[in-house]
Amino acid sequence: MNDIHLASSSPDGLSPAEIRAALERALEAEAAGGRPLRRVLVIPPDFTRFHSNAGFITEALYEMLAARGAEVDVMPALGSHVPVTEPQWKAMFGSVPFGRMLVHNWRTEVSKLGEIPGEVVSEITDGLWKTPLAVELNRRLTDGSYDLVVSPGQVVPHEVIGMANHAKNLFVGVGGAEMINGSHMIGAVCGMEKAMGRDHAPVRRLFDWAMERFVYGKIPVLFALTVTTAPGGRIRTHGLFIGEGRECLTAAVKLAQEKNVDYVDRPLRKCVVYLDPSEFTSTWVGNKAIYRTRMAMADGGELLVLAPGVERFGEDPAQQKLIRKYGYKGRLHVLDLFGRPECADLRENMGVAAHLIHGSSDGRFSITYAVEKIAKSEIEAVGFAAADFRETAAKYDPAALRPGWNDVGGEEVFFIPNPALGLWIDRARLA
Repeated sequence: MNDIHLASSSPDGLSPAEIRAALERALEAEAAGGRPLRRVLVIPPDFTRFHSNAGFITEALYEMLAARGAEVDVMPALGSHVPVTEPQWKAMFGSVPFGRMLVHNWRTEVSKLGEIPGEVVSEITDGLWKTPLAVELNRRLTDGSYDLVVSPGQVVPHEVIGMANHAKNLFVGVGGAEMINGSHMIGAVCGMEKAMGRDHAPVRRLFDWAMERFVYGKIPVLFALTVTTAPGGRIRTHGLFIGEGRECLTAAVKLAQEKNVDYVDRPLRKCVVYLDPSEFTSTWVGNKAIYRTRMAMADGGELLVLAPGVERFGEDPAQQKLIRKYGYKGRLHVLDLFGRPECADLRENMGVAAHLIHGSSDGRFSITYAVEKIAKSEIEAVGFAAADFRETAAKYDPAALRPGWNDVGGEEVFFIPNPALGLWIDRARLA
């Protein structure tokens, strides 16, 4: 099918009717191209990407396909995240029956399609990583069970791949342990600053290579990519890009770079980031507060993370154990540990090693987590400073602060109400 690019200049973005019409045209094009559409799998992001508007798109697709007589399953792109709960499901996917959910298991439910050779990995990473990378997908995508796989999701700055979604929704969202761990470690070794907000970051180039050889023309995947913002929590869909190839991603990246990258005119000496408790329950996800602000933070500055819902570090017990053991103590520290014989558990979980690198400022600025569901001593034990949420929020009230610059009792504070929706960069540092 020809890619469908739909963007809006309206402050309110695309209307629900415009989005539904575009999806209907895409399904009609698939049917006209010979796809029977008897069984369809939809792979949206999980609840941590609530503001992608993929929930509405998934619900609309479910209704349209059911009306055509199709059997539709929905498998959220969990990656290594915890499964979507029923309350989260209803909030995000509306009328789609909870019983239609398939839960991806990244450790046990994958098939290996092949691998990216070591020489290709080395060339793309400028020699920083030379190990072959397995290309894995949930076996439901590879066994011929579905006539069509639809992958909706948001293109937004990302610390590993540069701009999230498209192939990432497959190779990470419903991929296997080797691909998830390896790609995240490669992103960490190559450096977040070389990736975030960019299209052709090293991990994206690796995923493009794998898509060309293992997916295009072999697995019937249709992407429905959004570019959104959420001022005041209200989702605005500025663009919808639907297609089977790479063109839809390229177009979405250009719009996301306009809508989701915020340039600040001076470094942030004090940055306060709020993590909505319905969306952020672990530092594994909440550390977006660090990833998305590090290119704007001043040397010696303070990042204060208001995290009332954070109740754990990892998304599963294995991650939790390793984060507690090794902590967020900097890139060089983690790389040193990675090479030690006694740290085999870290080498066997490269995704955690990458996460520990991403979750540190490397000593350039301080990071304080203000929590109420984890003991302050536990926060400090993994390498962060700790504060009481209620006391801190009384001074830096997220309901009273406005996005951007604020004056709090004579102190200049930059406030970010949701770090998942953008990337903040100091123009001078970028130059």
